[in-house]
Amino acid sequence: MDASDIPSKPSGELVTRTVAMPKDTNPNGDIFGGWLMSQMDLGSGILASKRAKTRVVTVAVDGMSFLQPVRVGDTVACYARVESVGRTSIKIPVEVWVERYMQTEQTLVTRAVFTYVAVDQMGRPIPVPPTRPDSFQN
Repeated sequence: MDASDIPSKPSGELVTRTVAMPKDTNPNGDIFGGWLMSQMDLGSGILASKRAKTRVVTVAVDGMSFLQPVRVGDTVACYARVESVGRTSIKIPVEVWVERYMQTEQTLVTRAVFTYVAVDQMGRPIPVPPTRPDSFQN
């Protein structure tokens, strides 16, 4: 990936924001990739559930790219948008941007595409309702 592939600002809506803490680090002092992935899953899951108007489950994560390390004290912000809606599934690209401790510039550190499936109370796939023309759509 070269510099021309990296956007200059976040795409989508802010779905989570938190501060990376020492308990989230690996032995090298960088934030665990798994912790970052869980933040992405939480935020995009909120968006998927809002769009599906029901419970959703994560079924796939595609194209996970760790571009920069996340450090203790960084403010971690996840941005997501609904890319497509299938019969039972929703595809959501997620970007993670950080503000380094005591700085204001945002840096893209991670991105991936999460796929969710709408499910009923028994965990069986159900159709995602269509959006009404007069309703808010992500």
